[in-house]
Amino acid sequence: MPSFSHFFDSLIASRGVFFDAMLVTLQLTVVSILIGIVIGLFFALLKISKLKVLGWISDAYIYLVRGTPLIVQIFILYFGFSGLFLIPDFWAASLALAFHNGAYIAEIFRGTIQSIDKGQMEAGRSLGMTRGLTMRRIIMPQAFRRALPPLGNQMIIGLKDSSLAAFISINELFNVATTLGSNNFDEMTFLLIVAVYYLILVAILTLVVNGLEKKMSISDR
Repeated sequence: MPSFSHFFDSLIASRGVFFDAMLVTLQLTVVSILIGIVIGLFFALLKISKLKVLGWISDAYIYLVRGTPLIVQIFILYFGFSGLFLIPDFWAASLALAFHNGAYIAEIFRGTIQSIDKGQMEAGRSLGMTRGLTMRRIIMPQAFRRALPPLGNQMIIGLKDSSLAAFISINELFNVATTLGSNNFDEMTFLLIVAVYYLILVAILTLVVNGLEKKMSISDR
């Protein structure tokens, strides 16, 4: 184990390169989660559809994602995209992570939508609103509020999962840590440093999600 003084000196000396890598990690996380929310909402609506074939399509997607390792999905999508057309490494990783996150977000939205009292849909229809309009104006706002805590947890999971983008040469935190550790023959020091950066990012995301929860809970009063 490195001494505290050596760890601290390395932490300070490498702050510039780690800060740049932290920004890449944040970009990967935010982009993949935002796209994953769109994917997840789409498949959640398929799953609760009255048409069974749409539910089967959603189930197949969720089973496929949950049943295979994320690193395998990243490699398949990355090399699959590159075999068809050129795509920047960042977007290949972001889309692969979004495809993965979308399956878990779909289940989050499916659960929160179905948790809303069915009487609210009936009330909206009785006022002359279409099913789609009732869903958009009445059901979805409530479902999103209930989904916020698990979505926050999924974002933290997505943040940590983004470290797998190192295997397709994205200069995010984990890739930078292993590269610096290998170049300086000091892997343990830089692994401890990158752990500090991940802890900082998780703390920031947790504060943001908690702030949003409090703001929404106040608006409901």
